[in-house]
Amino acid sequence: MKTSKAMRIHAEEAMVPGRSRRLVAGTVIVACVVLAGPSAPNGGLFARSLPVGAAKDVVPNRVMTWNICNPCDESNTDRAAEIATLAPQVIGLQEACVRDVERIRDNLKRRHGLVYHVEYGTVLRNWRRCGGMPWSPGAFGQAILSAAPMTDRRHREYPEGGSEDRGYMAVTTQVGGRPVRVFNTHLAQRRQEAVRAEQTRVLAADVAQHDRAIVLGDFNAEPATPELARLWALAADADPQCRPTPTGTCTPTTDWQTTFDYIFLRGITPREHRVHPTPHSDHHLLHTDINPT
Repeated sequence: MKTSKAMRIHAEEAMVPGRSRRLVAGTVIVACVVLAGPSAPNGGLFARSLPVGAAKDVVPNRVMTWNICNPCDESNTDRAAEIATLAPQVIGLQEACVRDVERIRDNLKRRHGLVYHVEYGTVLRNWRRCGGMPWSPGAFGQAILSAAPMTDRRHREYPEGGSEDRGYMAVTTQVGGRPVRVFNTHLAQRRQEAVRAEQTRVLAADVAQHDRAIVLGDFNAEPATPELARLWALAADADPQCRPTPTGTCTPTTDWQTTFDYIFLRGITPREHRVHPTPHSDHHLLHTDINPT
């Protein structure tokens, strides 16, 4: 059972050697199976076991954002399976402990045959969230996984994080066969509008320098809130129906029926956009397939 982030926000926070020949023979057979197969694509050891209709390999023009919920009692095996079902080219994760991301990436490769590069945007070290010991706590923040190599990584903490340190990261990578600047952020929690407004000012200044950009993240703000105005001036939501106007129709992205998570596109047009509720976080998965031009 996951720890509800909604509740947190409202509270503010070896085997004995065998002697028989049959055991030995069985061991040899098992060893042969491990060495010879079955295998998944790209050399993975286990075949993928996913729902009907799941992507068969990385989708080169697909991007995804997901706040994976932390601290939450969730399995990184389950998280990896959720990602593997969609198999995006690029994934932005928020509330991500480095050790969890490492295990997710390992599961994606070992169980599903999907190989990703990873970059981190750590904003704090917290042993209560990410394990370790008080004198050597785990790193916490954002992460980007990409099927293509990433370059020009930039990581910046916001001058003011609100009730918890916050920041954004950016990389250059390939989506749909073309280079693009990808940003991943997590803004201050609710009821901290002035803090978020300053954070989006910092973020928007960086985004504005790029003709082609994808901005992923948990913004903790509804579409029409003033603090998001700078981003709306630079980019459109991947969902063409979602706009910061009374006629805009934005699908809720959290368990408490708010729209907090976005995929903003600058100089890029979407082909398809979907929101996927999941039992493994209090935020839904968002994914977008973009047009190649």
